[in-house]
Amino acid sequence: MSRFASLLRRTFGVMKEHVGTDHLGNKYYYIPEQKTWTGRVVRARRFVEASNPTEFEYLEGSIPSEWEAWIRGRRKDPPTIEELLKNEVYREQIKIKAQEAEEKDRELQAREYAEGLVARPVQTQVKGHAAATQFGQSEISEDPVSSANTFQPGSWAPPKK
Repeated sequence: MSRFASLLRRTFGVMKEHVGTDHLGNKYYYIPEQKTWTGRVVRARRFVEASNPTEFEYLEGSIPSEWEAWIRGRRKDPPTIEELLKNEVYREQIKIKAQEAEEKDRELQAREYAEGLVARPVQTQVKGHAAATQFGQSEISEDPVSSANTFQPGSWAPPKK
């Protein structure tokens, strides 16, 4: 750290160093480790100033993964533009390959069904819910299932079959 930078920090406080900007407009900064006027050591910090500062509008992917790795200290140096572009091309290629593999799998599955090599999944249709009193019965019973409005304590008797 130069003496001039040290003097500026003591005079004006913390000075942040602009490290880079991503394609979304987010700006990334680095504050090196420094000593306060009391002699306390303040550790180095990395942070981002979002292009859209409203927290509730944050979406996954608002910060590229390479920059996030730098902010969290998982990488020493900030990403270069070349690295970001190379990784973006790689991600697009992976998406295309995944789509092709999914289409090929669907075609293979359809061919196996057509040739009878694999049985089609059985579609069971269940009417009602397992907790309902009619579940598993072929017909819905005409007997009342609730006596909530007319119930008298001690008056219940099991239904006659």
